[in-house]
Amino acid sequence: MTDNVCTQCGYEHTVIHRKYNGQRLCSSCFKKSIEAKVLKTIKKQKLVTKGDKVLVGLSGGKDSVALLKILNILKEKRIIELEAVTIDEGIAGYREEGVRIAVDVANELNVKHHIVSLNDRYNFTIDKIMKLEEKEEHPQNACTYCGVFRRQIFNQTAREVGATKLATGHNLDDETQSILMNYLEGNVNNMVRIGYKTEARDKRFTPKIKPLREIPEKEIGLYVLESGFEVHFDGCPYAHESFRMEIGDFLRKTTLQHPTIMYSTLNGFEKIKPSIKRDYMKNNTEKPNKTCIKCGEPSSQDICKSCSFIEKIHERLDMEE
Repeated sequence: MTDNVCTQCGYEHTVIHRKYNGQRLCSSCFKKSIEAKVLKTIKKQKLVTKGDKVLVGLSGGKDSVALLKILNILKEKRIIELEAVTIDEGIAGYREEGVRIAVDVANELNVKHHIVSLNDRYNFTIDKIMKLEEKEEHPQNACTYCGVFRRQIFNQTAREVGATKLATGHNLDDETQSILMNYLEGNVNNMVRIGYKTEARDKRFTPKIKPLREIPEKEIGLYVLESGFEVHFDGCPYAHESFRMEIGDFLRKTTLQHPTIMYSTLNGFEKIKPSIKRDYMKNNTEKPNKTCIKCGEPSSQDICKSCSFIEKIHERLDMEE
């Protein structure tokens, strides 16, 4: 067999060589394999049930576009209802393209699409926040703010549209990075929450699912390109060197010599996670959530992190005027 023959169908033109299992696949067989693997994960891990309404966080990037396309298979079979939400964080010269692509993809797949702007919701943008941070001696990075606001908007939108599941595009690379990061930092609290689905600790939170969890990042990129979808590949201009990036670089380099390393990391973690979680929860009883006195969202404190940020940001913006 030559190096350019599809393992599955024998077609003499391949688009990928999977070193972790030896497969060489043509475009058609490759796309089918990705879809089959994701759908198998959904079924095996019971990520959705018939009648679920799934809300996809659609950024316009490769992961969320691939996720929407594959979940649309279940929508077309009338197994689930499907909607998407895109958050416009207000990052000039960057976010416009992602929002445009998200709109185009949702229209092409005939999926109901919601766009939520930080400026409309909170009366500021990430750009405005970062201009304030530039003047600080110890500035916070954009991810600190963005992550908090995005989580709140996703949860609020899921509740507003009646979604029973919130789907995110976390891939194999993301998950193995999170496992290693939290282990090396000794953050057991976060580590025990890593998984295919996150059960809501409070009824006001919508359960989150990660159908792409077993798919390598590179394969997701190839999948959307071979499927003919335009995606937003540009990185956020506020992305900074971080521990996650260092772990990601380590995994990518290690994978070159040890192609199965990410799968073995994920599988090994899944085997030991039940014991870690059981022992950890014995000694760390979770306190019930309160209700934020400002927005009414679930919170561990009287004022949630989002409202705390909002109040301080508006105070700083008022001082600038």
